Amino acid sequence: MRRFSQRNSLVTLNDINITPLLDLAFVLLIIFIITTPLLEQGLDLNLPDGGVRDKNTDRLTIKTIDISQQGKYVYSSKPTTLDLMEKSLMADKRMNSNVVVYIRCDQNSATKYLTAVLNRLETVGIKNVSIRTSPNDK
Repeated sequence: MRRFSQRNSLVTLNDINITPLLDLAFVLLIIFIITTPLLEQGLDLNLPDGGVRDKNTDRLTIKTIDISQQGKYVYSSKPTTLDLMEKSLMADKRMNSNVVVYIRCDQNSATKYLTAVLNRLETVGIKNVSIRTSPNDK
């Protein structure tokens, strides 16, 4: 009699309903599809033509500043102002004296926005600056 009751309990384990697991998988898939594009914080820029492709550089020493056509600034993928950017640049310079700053400026933006960033970099003492362009694929 005892063996028979154990056999029934094993038979019920074979009938696991996976419908709730599939529902959970679909919900998680939808959440990730919706939130993934929101994680990208950069600006949509039209860089001027005429550059060359990067050589292998240490990505840990590179900081990026984006300047939009309307004069909005993004430093290391975070929207910022010139004053906050200067403070962040000082902190990065203290952490690593060989910091390299890439400036990505929209080709239709006013020169005053680029000049303001260059003046702040000079104030902080960062000399390794690269103004980025779209690479020529010729």
